[in-house]
Amino acid sequence: MKDLWAPFHTILAHLTNIFRYDRNTLIVYENAAIFTCSAPSRMTPMYSHELDTIRLGLIQASERINRITYEGLKVQVKSDGSPVTNADLEVNQILQHVLLKAFPNDGWLSEESPDDSPRLHTQRVWILDPIDGTKPFIKSLPHYTISLALIDKGEPVIGVIFNPATQEYFCAIQGQQATLNGQPIHVRTTTDPSRRTFLVNPWQVKPPTLKAWRKEHHCPPLLGSIAYSIALVAAGQVDGVINTGPQNEWDIAAGLILVHAAGGLIFDKSLKPIQCNQPIPSVNGIIAIRPDALPTIQQWLTETHASDK
Repeated sequence: MKDLWAPFHTILAHLTNIFRYDRNTLIVYENAAIFTCSAPSRMTPMYSHELDTIRLGLIQASERINRITYEGLKVQVKSDGSPVTNADLEVNQILQHVLLKAFPNDGWLSEESPDDSPRLHTQRVWILDPIDGTKPFIKSLPHYTISLALIDKGEPVIGVIFNPATQEYFCAIQGQQATLNGQPIHVRTTTDPSRRTFLVNPWQVKPPTLKAWRKEHHCPPLLGSIAYSIALVAAGQVDGVINTGPQNEWDIAAGLILVHAAGGLIFDKSLKPIQCNQPIPSVNGIIAIRPDALPTIQQWLTETHASDK
């Protein structure tokens, strides 16, 4: 019987390497082709080792996410009241191991790792949110991402935002055009300027102000992942993101370079540039927009500031 079943086991093993399951859908990975930042002819050799290592880590992390969601999530509540799953923790462990094994002199900052001061004394630091959008992830909504950035002297030089549910791989490398699954992307340059779409955190805007904004433009709420929301700005799928509430560096580090590399603007709610790898890794809000939307945002922020007095 063993000989009769041997071909079946071989085929099954092959299929297992191709197909990965989540709770509701069958996700197909085609030789990891989606983990591409640019066409081979345009690939910068400067970060080729980093990109290969990121690709390896994301493949392992994605496979683990799919296995965990198929088998069942384990959810805990952190001290700040936010949920964390075994997938958050295992993705963090996988990427930290893969990246620091390849680059042992780099620092590390992650939502799911204890912070340590040595990162402040390294030239390069990896900043990770292993699952940005844990709440939608728990609900099986496709609005969560793995958000990863490499910071060099406070500035992001690589940023990747990967949505395992939709297989969207947003990538930006210093000095290159931002891409989505290897294809160039750019912030929006068309649409009626009188009716743009801005993803807004409604909890940070007073209802009368938000009502006034919605008379001028379409202002749906942010998606569950701030990183994914920012990536959609870079891809030209929305005109901007407005979240005036405090953020963490791991929420927005990858988005910083992604939006810049797609021709957009990104800054804090005071319109100031953002530096990464700070002693306290928090950010005073985040705004990502197409450049010609700046006057609108400046007016809105002035109105918001006035209403807060």
